[in-house]
Amino acid sequence: MQYRRLGNIEEPLSAIGLGCMGMSHAYGEPDDAVSIATLHRALDLGINFWDTADIYGKGANESLVAKVLKPNRGKIFIATKFGFQMDNGSNLSGFDGSPAYIKKAVEASLKRLDIDTIDLYYAHRIDPNVPVEEMVGAMSLLVKEGKVRYLGLSEASVGSIQKAQAVHPISALQSEYSLLSRDVEAEIIPLCKKLGIGFVPFSPLGRGLLTNTLKLDELADNDFRKGLPRYQGQHANNNNLLAQGFADIAATKNCTPAQLALAWVLAQWEGIIPIPGTKKVNRLEENAGCVDVVLNAEDIASIEALLKQYPDVGDRYSEAQYKFVDKN
Repeated sequence: MQYRRLGNIEEPLSAIGLGCMGMSHAYGEPDDAVSIATLHRALDLGINFWDTADIYGKGANESLVAKVLKPNRGKIFIATKFGFQMDNGSNLSGFDGSPAYIKKAVEASLKRLDIDTIDLYYAHRIDPNVPVEEMVGAMSLLVKEGKVRYLGLSEASVGSIQKAQAVHPISALQSEYSLLSRDVEAEIIPLCKKLGIGFVPFSPLGRGLLTNTLKLDELADNDFRKGLPRYQGQHANNNNLLAQGFADIAATKNCTPAQLALAWVLAQWEGIIPIPGTKKVNRLEENAGCVDVVLNAEDIASIEALLKQYPDVGDRYSEAQYKFVDKN
């Protein structure tokens, strides 16, 4: 494994992290035994940057991760998030970034993770009803209390990032970024570079689309991707063709499509650490191999040409899900 510096975080972190969400949430039925084996394998591979959140499985993911985190605390840099609310049907119903809620959320996460200090604590989104300065001020108190080491934001706008940074140093910004989702290239990544904030892409494999292994018509009924535009109609047809073309480029590099997609993300900036998610050991091992893939100018040009050939990739979220995207 190769290692990078993420923002102002002191210790080196693995060049790719491990997104743990799918072990307990959103992608079919959980299998804790398989997930535990994957977490142990991540340690073997030197992947020390793990990402979870209190909303994943309604806390189940933090409790699952704790089984490996607790006995290996010194080997793992753990990130978790707070804020999302769920209704009785396990649907996202709102966001709470209030200081009162933050106090309760951090204690609950610490208990489930079975640790004394969270390494990186993210606001999972920006609360439109709470000033960013007030939210980050409350988060900064957790640092002073020793409950949290570093602060992060997720899916925040330029304005919110600037306001947050004026209150307390933001170590990392997490947003969706892949060959299929590149909106952050215009303003967000340049701002992170300017302010010294690390950038953590989630869904760097386009939620599986870029692996060319996803059969869209075979997704489980409880797989949330079935409700996303990219997996439906003309967008699905476009993306199937794009994925095949991307696999052809990967073959010329003697790597898998997943490795090529992650290598592309890594090549964009040394301050980026993507967090591809998986609950399977073989996929984890495959993803880890991306650090050995070196892209040249010709490779980049081939990828860009392919994207222009199949531009109808579709939106990353449904209209209802966009209500949680910060527009401040």
